[in-house]
Amino acid sequence: MSTRESIIQIADQLIRDKGYNAFSFYDIAKTLGIKNASIHYYFPGKTQLGIAVIKEHGCRFNAIKHSTTGMPPVDKLQAFITSYGTTRAEERICIVGSLASDLHTLEPAIEQELKQFAAEVLQWMEEVLQQGLDTGVFTFTLPARTKALMIITNLLAALQLTRLTGAADFYTISETIIQELYPVPSKEKYT
Repeated sequence: MSTRESIIQIADQLIRDKGYNAFSFYDIAKTLGIKNASIHYYFPGKTQLGIAVIKEHGCRFNAIKHSTTGMPPVDKLQAFITSYGTTRAEERICIVGSLASDLHTLEPAIEQELKQFAAEVLQWMEEVLQQGLDTGVFTFTLPARTKALMIITNLLAALQLTRLTGAADFYTISETIIQELYPVPSKEKYT
């Protein structure tokens, strides 16, 4: 891993563990055993580093999108939820949840990058849900965008709440999100 990549990785961890406003270049330099000037070589300021962290998450999200192209909607949704499961296993929260809590203190460039990233995730989730609805795989009565918002906010909140209640609750929430999208079996089948 290059020095630049290491800086982004550590900044990402610090943002999701402590919050954007609670870390400094010194924290990264100390962890990597380098001088602050070395970080400034790659990132003139904290704003540029924050944007690079969000872009890294965008790359990860795009990898999920591309790896699931052509798959059924349920597999796309499962891949998305699994990415949150990985975050849960790391005992972190997602970048959107972490930065959104600091939104009013962020530089406009970071705020814009975060909003763009969140919009891309929301649009993709809406498309996945609409595809599932159109093909009869999913059943729900809300507009696809509203259902996408509900799923994403459930996952964001689950990462935070299950830090207190435990990982088992995260997996219960994840399973419930998927189960609630399937048509309810007719009672006639059981009589």
